[in-house]
Amino acid sequence: MDEKETLHHYLRVRRDNLLGKLDGLSEYDVRRPLTPTGTNLLGLVKHAASTELGYFGEVFGRPSGRHLPWLDEDASPDADLWVPADESRDNIVELHHFAAAHSDTTVKALPLDSPGLVPWWPEERRQVTLHQILVHMVAERAHHLGHADILRELIDGSAGQRPGDPNLTPRSPEEWSAHRAAIEAAARQA
Repeated sequence: MDEKETLHHYLRVRRDNLLGKLDGLSEYDVRRPLTPTGTNLLGLVKHAASTELGYFGEVFGRPSGRHLPWLDEDASPDADLWVPADESRDNIVELHHFAAAHSDTTVKALPLDSPGLVPWWPEERRQVTLHQILVHMVAERAHHLGHADILRELIDGSAGQRPGDPNLTPRSPEEWSAHRAAIEAAARQA
């Protein structure tokens, strides 16, 4: 794989991983806030799709034509980070797929050194390349996937990228409980 394909591959994998965090969960569980700041799984998917449309669309003069009302100037702050009851999960998943397809078209069409302009960044940093934005978006996706990993574990104990993730030590629920208890004991002793 060349450098562009490597970066694009990591972006696609992180997209799939993030969307997979919704699998098997109820409407309530994908929407409910699990942190003091309201972080929730479906909101993370909505946010990630919205940012991809901006970074791989507007930045390179390739707008998607999709209006995202939660990004309007008069929208409430952080409206892209949660999903009201009248917005369906299916619509957010469809937005995710739409944003991915639009982004993939931009990545495939442009060389890594293609210039772009990020109007919402400080003036001195606005001039970018596709390479820089690919790195930025892989990091952004990984950042939010980390949030999603923790949220999903809090909801139903599911951990890792997928069932049977080889990166997790195989343990029974009882073994995980004992492992956690050992860590808790060490923390209290410190």
